[in-house]
Amino acid sequence: MLAKTYQSAMNMLARREHSVFELTRKLQQKDFPHEMVNEVIERLVADNLLSDEHYAEAYVRIRSARGFGLQRIRLEMKERGVTSELISDAIEQSDVDWFTLASDVRDKKFGEQTPQEVALRAKQIKFLQYRGFSHAQINAAVTGLED
Repeated sequence: MLAKTYQSAMNMLARREHSVFELTRKLQQKDFPHEMVNEVIERLVADNLLSDEHYAEAYVRIRSARGFGLQRIRLEMKERGVTSELISDAIEQSDVDWFTLASDVRDKKFGEQTPQEVALRAKQIKFLQYRGFSHAQINAAVTGLED
């Protein structure tokens, strides 16, 4: 049963990075015994095959590449059990320019012309808020000016 638990964990890790919390939860959902899940997780961490630090770095890189902002990325990682310290470290180590990303995301969705109408501006602001950008980043993207 331990080998089956380990194989299941490795199959999940082969597809993408997982946080310790996330992988533990998925293995428990497959009804593997709690003790075996803990043993497999400890072994994967010891072998450096499972790391919240690597997960956080990959998550920031992948989600920012898909056009998501800092606030949303931070929230999603917290929901996946990553500590605030690791989240902050991963964000600091990333080379993402969040202002440029917000502008690029807005341009891709709405075109390069900055909105003149109040309704269109509100729609763009709401979209960028949903994507997780800060007010300063949204303001810079919508007005075309950086604070």
